This record gives sequence, structure tokens and C-alpha cells, in this order.
Amino acid sequence: MRSRLVRRFIFIAGLLSFTLVVGTVGFELIEGYPWFDSFYMTLTTITTVGYQEIRPLSHAGRIFNSFLILFGVTAMFLAVGAMTQTIIEVELQDRYGKRRKRRMIENLHDHFIVCGFGRVGRNACYEFQRADAAFLVVDRNEQRVAKAAAAGMLAIVADATQDDSLRQAGVLKAKGLIAALPSDAENLFIILSAKTLNPTLTVTTRVSEEEAGEKLRRAGADTVFTPYTMAGRQLADALLRPHVVEFLDFARSNIGSKITMEQVCVASKGELTRQSLRQLSELRKSGVIVLAIRTQRGETIFNPPAEVEISAGDFLIVMGERSSLQKLEQILMS
Repeated sequence: MRSRLVRRFIFIAGLLSFTLVVGTVGFELIEGYPWFDSFYMTLTTITTVGYQEIRPLSHAGRIFNSFLILFGVTAMFLAVGAMTQTIIEVELQDRYGKRRKRRMIENLHDHFIVCGFGRVGRNACYEFQRADAAFLVVDRNEQRVAKAAAAGMLAIVADATQDDSLRQAGVLKAKGLIAALPSDAENLFIILSAKTLNPTLTVTTRVSEEEAGEKLRRAGADTVFTPYTMAGRQLADALLRPHVVEFLDFARSNIGSKITMEQVCVASKGELTRQSLRQLSELRKSGVIVLAIRTQRGETIFNPPAEVEISAGDFLIVMGERSSLQKLEQILMS
């Protein structure tokens, strides 16, 4: 839409400029008018103002002026029509765009809400996009919301610390929320409001000060990240255990476009519960690697042996092709 409007404005400006240049040059060559008088004569002609001629035109000048009137007036009508059409399209797009966005937000379910589209929130949104997950961006800054919309994200201008804004974002139907505002106090307000409205909501946040981490956890945050602490540990690990860091970076982002790591939940009524990994022929056929099992009791079994049984509510941490992981999820959820 934007590129079409730009092309239309360029066409209008080019058409009017071409008409003015041709008329100015023509009056100067045929009638010997000064450049400004030629421009003035052209402008009054194509705008149909109807002022008298600067001085009587010759026969050749009248012939030229006749063609200028036909072409120039037509160009002006085209320009006015194009401008009117553009204004109407922009108004309709704004009206129907808001209505369409409202419907899309109302239809969201089990989605994620990202509060704040700064450096942290923006990268979280990019990760959601890569995972093809449903999410909504909430930010007070109109420019940031416009930037998110330009990237193909669903975003609204609102204050995430307000209950009404969270309701508008569908917090009652949401699956999780990221509080990524720059202020720990604002993130605290968001967590308190979100958890009050939806106690089952999973909330993650970041803190600038380590002392605020415990307060955010008491407010209801399920996971609290301290960027400076994490960055410090990674810097130290890069020197102490460089190969481990390189492998983790490889596993997170450089495996390839078709290979990924995922967590798959075992359904409570699935036919594959209480079976060992060795017995799950479907798992072997799917071509995935089981890295760990997160049991319902909260235990984590790394590199699980084939004799380990899986139970309802367990999560398998697996790696493989996306298509294979989708098939495995269908098997375990059936």
C-alpha cells in the first residue's frame, strides 16, 4: 500500500512538473516571454484561473496555448482525482485496518503478550516469529508499535501497566507474558496486574538490578532473567570453557533451518504412557534425538537411557527436523 501511494505521488508530481516545464519553455520560445512570465502564464492556464494574457498572443502562441489548455487542464484533473483517491484510500485503510486488528486480537487464544518493544522485547518477538507462535506486542511508543507492525507483527499502542490495556491484549486468554520494560518498577506493576487477572498465566521478565529479582518472583514472575549477570557468566565461560560455549551457540542458532530443539509434552490420556524409550518404535522412526526428560515431579534426566519410562505430563527435550518433531508431537498427544 505504501509503495503504491509513493508511486502515485511521484506520478502526480512528475505530470505537473512536465506540464509546467513544457508550457514555460513554449511561451519563452514562441512569444519571447521572460522565464517568470512564461511560468506565470503556464500556471494560470492549467489551473483555469482565467487572468488576462500578459500581452496579446500571436497566432502560433494561441495554437500552442490551445494544446496547453487541453493537456494542462487534463493533467490537473488527473492530479486532483488521484489526490482525492489517495485520501479516501488512506482513510478507509486506517478505519478498516483498526477494525481488522481488533478482530485479530479478539480471536487470539493461548498467545503470548510482549510488553515493551525495546531491545529485549524486540528480540523475543523475532524468536516468536521464527517459531510461528501467536503473540501480541504492547508498547506506549507509537514509533515502536509502527516498527513492529512493519515487521509483520500484531501490535497495539497501550500502557501495559494498566489493567484495561492487558484486557485489551487478551490476557485472560493468553498463555504467557513477557514483561520487558526498562524499569523494574513498571515490570512489577505488569506482573501484579497480569497475575491478578489471570493467575494461570506464565510470566517471564528481566531485571536491571539483581536485588529486584526476588521482589518480581514474589509478585508472581515464573522466570526472572538478569542480563548483566548472564552476560558476565557468558564472558567468563567464553574464556574458561570456550568449546562448551561454542557448542551451545551452535545448538541454539546454527543447527540449520530444518533442525531445531523443542519440548514435547506427553498427553495424560495418550497410548504411549508408561512405556520406555526402547519400546517407542514411533520415536525411533521419527528420527529425533531425546536430549533430556523433564518429569512431572520436576526432575531432569539428561541423556536418558532406553529403559526410562515416560509418564503423562512429562516433557521430552528433543532435537531433530521440524517435520519430524511435529509428527512426534502428534504421536505423544494422541
